[in-house]
Amino acid sequence: MISSNEYFHRQLQLWGEDVQNSLRDKKIAIIGSGGLGCSLGIALGSCGIGHIHLVDFDHVETHNIHRQIAFKVDDEGSYKAELLAKLLHDRSPFVKATAHVCYFEEFTKKEIELDLIIDATDNLITRAEIDKYAQKVNTPWLYGSVEAFNGQVCFFENSNFDSFKVTARQPAGIAAPIIMHIASLQANLALRYLAGLSVKKDRLYYLYFDEDGELITKKFDMPKK
Repeated sequence: MISSNEYFHRQLQLWGEDVQNSLRDKKIAIIGSGGLGCSLGIALGSCGIGHIHLVDFDHVETHNIHRQIAFKVDDEGSYKAELLAKLLHDRSPFVKATAHVCYFEEFTKKEIELDLIIDATDNLITRAEIDKYAQKVNTPWLYGSVEAFNGQVCFFENSNFDSFKVTARQPAGIAAPIIMHIASLQANLALRYLAGLSVKKDRLYYLYFDEDGELITKKFDMPKK
């Protein structure tokens, strides 16, 4: 059987065994196993996070697969969270991935202790629920959203999500690469935080491509609670 030192060789070069071993004790929840959730699960599961809870009530549909990189056409009809959990186990024997096929509200009733909650949903209403729950249990959470060729990321700890206008509006067309880009930013912030490295909190990053195809990043400090 492969050893953890062999599997995480390049990360051990980055921060040593103590930090790598500390990740085994971390517990996170990824809310949503769609586009963002697939990329987040693969990225963080491959880094050695000890226990990843995957929360999603939905099943795979063909029109989603182009941006949900954990799934294949033959997976249509299966539950996303269960498929993603299996993939994470298959990729790394050092991660425990638990699928919760339910809505976020039902998941909160399980009262699972977490080090970090990561938003991988596609609507503001659920994000507002995540923010409310995170405040209740005093746990930070990572926001991420994507539409067309732009996206947003924020590590919420002491800031106020109420500044967003919470509506039931669904995102318009989405290009698959921007989803992986935003998920990568979320995963990097999550990994740095869980590894005990510095993270800029309560700052919203808004990324978009202008008409010339240049990637622009704008930063906004979020209002405090």
